[in-house]
Amino acid sequence: MTAPTGEQYVLSAHGYRAVVTQGCGALRSLTYDGRELVDGFAEDAMPSAGRGQLLMPWPNRIRDGRYEFGGATQQLALTEPKRGNASHGLVRWASWSLVSASADRVELSYFLPAQTGYPWALALTVTYALGADGLTVTQAATNLADAAAPYASGAHPYLRAGGGPCDDWTLTLPAHIRLVTDDERLLPVGREPGDAFVTAAPIGDAVLNHAYTDLDRDSSGRTTVTLRAGEAGDSGVALWVDEHHRWLQVYTADDTATPRVSVAVEPMTAPPDAFNSGEDLVVLEPRATYAASWGVRALPPPK
Repeated sequence: MTAPTGEQYVLSAHGYRAVVTQGCGALRSLTYDGRELVDGFAEDAMPSAGRGQLLMPWPNRIRDGRYEFGGATQQLALTEPKRGNASHGLVRWASWSLVSASADRVELSYFLPAQTGYPWALALTVTYALGADGLTVTQAATNLADAAAPYASGAHPYLRAGGGPCDDWTLTLPAHIRLVTDDERLLPVGREPGDAFVTAAPIGDAVLNHAYTDLDRDSSGRTTVTLRAGEAGDSGVALWVDEHHRWLQVYTADDTATPRVSVAVEPMTAPPDAFNSGEDLVVLEPRATYAASWGVRALPPPK
């Protein structure tokens, strides 16, 4: 029987093991020495709540699925009908083609055809690679159209620091601004200080479903989010993003079938509704390529 997500590409190196799927181009599983680092999905299941999926050519939501670009108004399908939004791009359920594979690396590609609401053709690629520092994911897009295209990218991994619930986990999120959204449609309405987790703090009963920006970065331009389980931080997981990712969505999944057993930390190159606000939106010129990287690694117990 064929798995719901098609071919399963298994990578292994340096104690890490990852499973990437043909359908959705998704990260189905990631472990380190047998310890689960992401809350993925079973081989005989389809991903729920965006688990491990790629968000291209935009992450998060577009208000009413409508936007203007290049002097024309575009209307996308409302893929989040209860909130009236176009959500998480056009490739979440696409079948990706294998470009190359080895024991520790797989590259997949997808031709995104021009379509109603997004009349530009893109060549998309994603590369998953394991190394001593964990998993690195690189998402890239090349504009094949004759006109500039709006573009942003993201991904939807759910992280596991240990056994749930996440209330007992400690979060470090080096961000200073949090986007305020309305309760009904989860669309931006303002900003507020978002530095509650700049210094490691227990998640407790906090309900998180917010986009964060104004990120602290190291000398290489990376921002790193960490989650540790237990009071002593016995085990943990880290997600890093490169300089192209100016936003992070953090989500405790309270409105899903499995609330608070993991925390989604979603790399995003632009905020929600960027196709309307224009904030951090990439204007991808014809034949130009835009690539952004992020990754996940295991954290050892603190000394």
